[in-house]
Amino acid sequence: MIQPQPKNLFSYRKFWAERFGTAEELPMTRAEMDALGWDSCDIILVTGDAYIDHPSFGMAVVGRLLEAQGFRVGILAQPDWNDPSSFTELGKPNLFFGVTAGNMDSLVNHYTSDRKIRSDDAYTPDGVAGQRPDRAVIVYSQLIRRVFANASIVIGGIEASLRRIAHYDYWSDEIRRSVLVDSQADILLYGNAERALVELAHRLAANERIEQITDIRGTAYMIDHIPSDWSVINSTRIDKPGMIEQIASPYQEASKACQDQADAETEIKIDFKLKPSQLERANTVIKIPSFEQVSNSKPLYAHTSRVFHLETNPGNARALVQRHGRRYVWLNPPPIPLETEELDQVFELPYSRRPHSSYGEARIPAWEMIRHSVNIMRGCFGGCTFCSITEHEGRIIQSRSQQSVLREIETIRDSDPAFRGHISDVGGPTANMYRMQCKSKQIEQSCRRLSCVYPVICKNLNADHQPLIDLYRKARALPGIKRIHVASGLRYDLAVLSPEYIEELVTHHVGGYLKIAPEHSEDAPLSKMMKPGMSSYYRFKQLFDKFSRQAGKEQYLIPYFISAHPGTSDTDMLNLALWLKQNDFRPDQVQAFLPTPLALATAMYYSEKNPLHKVNHRSEKVKVVKKPAQRKLHKAFLRYHDPQNWPLIREALKNMGRADLIGNGKHQLVPAWQPGAGKTANNQPARHKKRQQVKPAAFARNQRRRNRGRQG
Repeated sequence: MIQPQPKNLFSYRKFWAERFGTAEELPMTRAEMDALGWDSCDIILVTGDAYIDHPSFGMAVVGRLLEAQGFRVGILAQPDWNDPSSFTELGKPNLFFGVTAGNMDSLVNHYTSDRKIRSDDAYTPDGVAGQRPDRAVIVYSQLIRRVFANASIVIGGIEASLRRIAHYDYWSDEIRRSVLVDSQADILLYGNAERALVELAHRLAANERIEQITDIRGTAYMIDHIPSDWSVINSTRIDKPGMIEQIASPYQEASKACQDQADAETEIKIDFKLKPSQLERANTVIKIPSFEQVSNSKPLYAHTSRVFHLETNPGNARALVQRHGRRYVWLNPPPIPLETEELDQVFELPYSRRPHSSYGEARIPAWEMIRHSVNIMRGCFGGCTFCSITEHEGRIIQSRSQQSVLREIETIRDSDPAFRGHISDVGGPTANMYRMQCKSKQIEQSCRRLSCVYPVICKNLNADHQPLIDLYRKARALPGIKRIHVASGLRYDLAVLSPEYIEELVTHHVGGYLKIAPEHSEDAPLSKMMKPGMSSYYRFKQLFDKFSRQAGKEQYLIPYFISAHPGTSDTDMLNLALWLKQNDFRPDQVQAFLPTPLALATAMYYSEKNPLHKVNHRSEKVKVVKKPAQRKLHKAFLRYHDPQNWPLIREALKNMGRADLIGNGKHQLVPAWQPGAGKTANNQPARHKKRQQVKPAAFARNQRRRNRGRQG
């Protein structure tokens, strides 16, 4: 069903407080409110990040967007959760508190993939760790409820998005309830929530009660019972061995939707007593397994994950409902993506593009990294199972116009005294998906594929790189611009479709190194990641090297790999290590798989089932790496060149029957000797006992210095 065109984001009649004008920076204290002439805030935003008024930070986008609608918006950035009075700094808002953990999930921000506490926080002044609580959305919301019992609380951002239904929580190793239940919030906005946020604010300003606002896309809320005028598809069970009865299922073959528009409507087994009118998607809700059910059944958890992901296309998604105890969490279908004109206006709101003045000269690493970068698009249709972009931003690409991007570059050039002519990045979640979309709007709105590029690139995808090439050329031609860098990761399987794009990129926009993410060399883990095989990588590398030589530049690819991903065996990691050595790669930055809530790979990790296919008790069992010792081994294989890992690798090779890979030959992985055990780090016999004791320590220290970075 083709959805009706939503209301333009900037077509609402502005709230009366527009008369106060635009604030140079949104207030964080009562004194700043007084200076603006405000007696109160209409909306107060609470965030786990420092307040940085830049369009790369979600809270700044939300604040400026609401300000543009005429509302008075205050910011409580990193309030002290040990002191409830810190939430009263700006008083009680007239409309609602908006709560988010920040640009990152608070637990991802706080812990490594090995559950070790991180020593810093890039979103905090001077990188100081510990300035936000674990599960920040829950903690902030409950404290607000304590000090303002009757206040309306709206939660959103990535932490709320990824926890909108019952989910596996890696850090507690258990299934947790929807964050909506534990936070005691009134409503949850998920994904890029501009449409939902603006509509909700105006309806509350028109004196609608928040508990009565239940028809906004991209929202979740609690209900006592399912409305009687909705058609319910019961998907709370899966077939078991020996069962004969047919269980209603919302599964639909994804490929059919793109191949044949006639097959794009619901392919489900239903109760034939239902009237045809009740089968309309707009009036159908899928009842997924309850919190209690998924807590007690891993196959049901995987089944729920599959159903959830098949209902993420705004063009055909149906509402979902999940019981939690005596009540239900109701999820409306995802929001309609912004049009280019709307996205341009969002990114061109009057941001100061700097941290709040109260931070003084403090360094905020996240801001320094993106200070001179420009975001040109949103979303990603890659569908990588370990990535959270799908669950948060969706698969439909939302692109800005070239004119808007160029205006932002000029703004950076003309307004930032620290700018020296270098734009650090022109990109987004994926650098080279700009302006890419389905060739047919009808097909796009009916498609149920989990990826547009896996297992092969969809024939209906418009993968033209020319708009991006044109943008690059216009950007670097701007007066005062010396260099435009592309630092965002790119899909090389798409890039190889356009050698002209690769030539443009390599010749003008690579600063010696380019990051790409093959993630693995072996087909078994790649199939669970929904990533392409290595043939695309080899083709891309061939073109990259060719055009680098033609440009007279010495440039290198920096490949990223994941260890311990579901579907990966010890043999797979060994083969990857051999591939790395054969290709002379010695990764300094190692990424171990981190199961984030709602991701398909997380469902594999927890359930050991594969939600990429229909799930039942007899379906495919996925190999999962959970034991710390095996996770450590997989990580060690990626860093086969580090002497500290050699003892572990040697032991593993012997256990795997591959002792032939121990030795000094080119075809072997690790040497039989160990620094400090008869030979020094330069492979020479130790001549003096004292030197033998000191040299390995220095070797290890130098290794740590070289390897210091974003490990884990």
